[in-house]
Amino acid sequence: MSEDILSLTALQLDALREIGNVGAGNAATALSQILNKKIDMSVPKVAILPLGEVPEVVGGPDSMVAGVYLRVFGPAPGSILFLLPRESAFCLVDMLMGKEHGTTQLLNSMDESALMEIGNILAGAYLNALSFFTKLTLLPSIPALALDMAGAILSVILIQLGQMGDHALVIETEFSTESKGVSGHFFLIPDPGSLSTILSAIGVTE
Repeated sequence: MSEDILSLTALQLDALREIGNVGAGNAATALSQILNKKIDMSVPKVAILPLGEVPEVVGGPDSMVAGVYLRVFGPAPGSILFLLPRESAFCLVDMLMGKEHGTTQLLNSMDESALMEIGNILAGAYLNALSFFTKLTLLPSIPALALDMAGAILSVILIQLGQMGDHALVIETEFSTESKGVSGHFFLIPDPGSLSTILSAIGVTE
């Protein structure tokens, strides 16, 4: 894609961070309702990364992660990838399914459905925030889930993307309840031209 994603100004990153914060707030509200307990979510960091460096963010290419992948359709198409370490994924499943912390050690089909639903909620929350700020209608596809090494998951996604995107906007996401913390990373991979469309729609072009 063009170099525009590499040359974002501090103002543009601040605007994207604000969208991330609103998305995190939306997601926290939705998750709190599902879990019937207070969930806090924060976005400590927003950054631009080459796709090849994505595995390093989650502990390296050999680290075991759960990955939820969706395509984004609309005037600013792209892809969404939500990656969280395997232990964080298990912890989230325990929270979702009402199990004692540390119970889940393998994912069954119901656990996988629960994680995909989390991916759905997060994608919807961030896309709703993006749509609110940009007035663009952005719709997510049905999510796909993989539990594998971060490098292997990314390789499959890179093959699917082809030349559509070679950089990702990383929105680091931290979930916490009163007793447990779960961290994950939310990656928005814009198709060529999509980031410019988003920034222009926000009104932050410089």
